[in-house]
Amino acid sequence: MQIEQLLLKEAQLGNALSISVHESRRGDFALLLSALSQDVLDFSQFDLPRSTIDEADKSEEALRKALQVGPKQPLAPEEFDFSIGQYNRYFVKDGGLEDIKLNECLDPEPFHIRDDKSHIPLHVVENLEPAVRAKLYRQKHPEVDVKDKEIDAAAFYDQLASGDMQSQLNIAV
Repeated sequence: MQIEQLLLKEAQLGNALSISVHESRRGDFALLLSALSQDVLDFSQFDLPRSTIDEADKSEEALRKALQVGPKQPLAPEEFDFSIGQYNRYFVKDGGLEDIKLNECLDPEPFHIRDDKSHIPLHVVENLEPAVRAKLYRQKHPEVDVKDKEIDAAAFYDQLASGDMQSQLNIAV
């Protein structure tokens, strides 16, 4: 049995696999299977006819228009706003819960009052250890940091060499 082209699909073998099974030629069967492509997508089952299909507009706006869905509800306002939901009290007086639901469908309010991923709520900050709280404060306000980050290595070495530092350490012990 000689094959002249690169084997990719089982369909290229014709009846060779079936014949090798019926005649109990395990070596030929194994050889034919090993010669096939290792990529499953090359098999005949996945070789579907291709046709040119006009791709429909699948953007979010087009789908909202086709499904007649209202405006998208934002996750948070562009700038910090505590007044979310403050106008609901007027709807409660006039029409009740139905008016609130209708207003929410027509003009959805943001889910949250702030759009800041790095914001940590105050009750979480209050439960932090003092050292962690100080580190968090220094991260938010770097201009307040009192300690100098750079050390004067020459002056430190002079203190060690002169013995001033050692005398202070002996007094503390």
